[in-house]
Amino acid sequence: MFNYKEWQNLKQIADKNNPFSALYEYEDGSRFYIEPMFYSYLTHTFVIYENEREKILNEMKKIVQKNKLVIFTGMDEEIDSEPLTKNDKAIILTIYDVLDRLQIFIDNKSRGTDYGD
Repeated sequence: MFNYKEWQNLKQIADKNNPFSALYEYEDGSRFYIEPMFYSYLTHTFVIYENEREKILNEMKKIVQKNKLVIFTGMDEEIDSEPLTKNDKAIILTIYDVLDRLQIFIDNKSRGTDYGD
């Protein structure tokens, strides 16, 4: 099981089909997965925008409760990667999807294959 302090008060569910992602459930039955890379991005965002921490977590909760099943993925849409977590019933969101809703913008200075050009 995972030990993400942001959701320690929620029920954590073991999903044998997705052992590398944490699955949490709110009291209303809505559920969400947190992929390890998403969590890494999230905690780095908290370092940059420490005053926005609760706002970001509250937005994530609103998204989950509205959609009932969400995968918060660390995939990178720009390099056409796939989510680590597989669940056809879930919507898939990146850290940028969450932050864009709050108009919090992070400049991704990583240029991937452009290094050295």
